[in-house]
Amino acid sequence: MILTPEQQAILDGSKGEVMAKVMKTLVMYGETFGADKMVPVTSEYNHLVTSFGLKMMGPVFDLMQQLIDAGALSQQKFSVDPRPLDKNVPANFLMNIIFNNFMYSKQESYEKQLAQLGLMNEDAFTCACYLDQVANKPKMGDVLSWAESSAVVYANSVLGARCNRNSGIMDIMGSIAGFVPYFGLLTDEGRKATWIVKVQCRKKPEAQLLGSAIGMKVMEDVPYITGMNQWLGTELTDETCAYLKDFGAATASNGAVGLYHMENLTPEAKEQGAALIAEGAKVYIIDDAELERVKNNYPVMWKNADATPKLCFIGCPHMSMQQLKDWTVRVEEGLKASGQKKVTIPTVFTTAPAVKKEFEQTEYADRLKATGVILSYICPLMYMNNPLAGKMPVITCSNKLRTYTTARFYTEEEILVKITRGGK
Repeated sequence: MILTPEQQAILDGSKGEVMAKVMKTLVMYGETFGADKMVPVTSEYNHLVTSFGLKMMGPVFDLMQQLIDAGALSQQKFSVDPRPLDKNVPANFLMNIIFNNFMYSKQESYEKQLAQLGLMNEDAFTCACYLDQVANKPKMGDVLSWAESSAVVYANSVLGARCNRNSGIMDIMGSIAGFVPYFGLLTDEGRKATWIVKVQCRKKPEAQLLGSAIGMKVMEDVPYITGMNQWLGTELTDETCAYLKDFGAATASNGAVGLYHMENLTPEAKEQGAALIAEGAKVYIIDDAELERVKNNYPVMWKNADATPKLCFIGCPHMSMQQLKDWTVRVEEGLKASGQKKVTIPTVFTTAPAVKKEFEQTEYADRLKATGVILSYICPLMYMNNPLAGKMPVITCSNKLRTYTTARFYTEEEILVKITRGGK
């Protein structure tokens, strides 16, 4: 790797031993992927994936303290993934003991470290940092140092920023140094599509299901997706962005997609069109039958496949303001149609703290509360990591949550029926 004089000086210790180690880490990381240089991080804010004070992460906390003590702080303020705990989310006595004493016992002290390193504010805990209320939305062409997979794929695809699928800790390293290795999705060549995905469904495909199918097929490659304009249009409206948020999260978790192009919709696809497609790109055709095949092949991780659901999570990644409003109406209508007053399964909607605060100032907040739905800021995945939670029959319409936990996937319509009418 060829370094600038400034970068070489840092590597040689001009800013101290800790900064030299930061630079060496970035150099080794870049060389592993064939990078021949570093490029500046240009976004206003960073985003970190490690938000949880998990007891077993002692080495991470030690590393963070070394950075703080050496004054090797982030050059950008940053947001961070969601908090793992919320006392308002249902949990029994034993689950709370595990959460507070054996799992996330370091949460308070770790959050103090994050504040010292450069946390934006106390509400900046969300996987969807690009939502307007959070205010960490990169501009097109910005170079990022992010690691959260659902945020990376959104920033690359919907916003046109540039970021690799970095690992946790590498995100803070790039932000501290102000540089990241130049390879992969930072390059023009690395952003070309090696798959053409032709969507030939008769109705609008479920975002989380379509993303799952594409992610499992193309894995870490870049897909160019056609056939969606009839449902999504050609402009990035709030509704369309919410769809792409959920779609992208599924591609990134069910596969390892860091960037997709949606014909006539996402910014690079609108600018460059078919020129983004690499020579020899493979073709994947998706119709209703293919989506049904994908869904039917999801494994059921419950001990008793016929168990009655005990909990439902909606919001992984975190819900947008419009999604909260839309789901409030859907739940109200579902309850009215079934003659129920409150949801029949304990249900938790999760969203960013800043979105939650704004939503609570609207007329929808009391309406949602009246349905029995709980509004929270937590990470459902972190909740499900509790071994007792993992044994519970939990349902979700999030393919990310399904992939990483024992939660069982249902489409949004199926979820709505279950939480408003009851039954298995």
